[in-house]
Amino acid sequence: MFKKQKNTFFKLSFLKLIFLTQLFIALPFFGYHKNANAGLEFQWDDNPNYKQLKWFQKNETRRARNTIFFFLRPFDRNNELLKINMILPKKFDSKLKKEKIILCKVRIGGFESRTKCIENIPADVVINKEENTIDIFPYAKIPRNKDSYAVVMKIFNPKKFGLYQFHSYGQPAGETPSLSYLGSWTIRID
Repeated sequence: MFKKQKNTFFKLSFLKLIFLTQLFIALPFFGYHKNANAGLEFQWDDNPNYKQLKWFQKNETRRARNTIFFFLRPFDRNNELLKINMILPKKFDSKLKKEKIILCKVRIGGFESRTKCIENIPADVVINKEENTIDIFPYAKIPRNKDSYAVVMKIFNPKKFGLYQFHSYGQPAGETPSLSYLGSWTIRID
């Protein structure tokens, strides 16, 4: 009886070894290891006030021409906005130009449609390179309605790969001139 159990154990382990070997040999040829995306986002500084905002980029490779859409959806904006302030990461070494940053009403794409600007919103863009900030002053208030808006940047990606976190603040219409936190975008450059 002991011999019969021993033979069965060796047969099963041998079959597992053959199956797993074939699986591990085949995976690199199909390219699954290159396009694996994590389903989790880790936050080093666990801040309960952190709010993740949605974004879309057309190209994520280093030094490539890229268009990044930083979305402000209806439930991301609590009030009408007079000003949008974006704080850039310190290590984000891309050259920014005022002409290449726009504010627009956007249609967020999905499975069957593409993300694109529907209507450009006229605005003044101020880039402060010393403080790594971008201030966007729309000529008219950004209303609190069901439309989605986006700050669109047409840039060349930085030389270094990694995760870059952009923080956004908005100045609501009203008596208080202070900025309120809207959320953060975390983009990835490979």
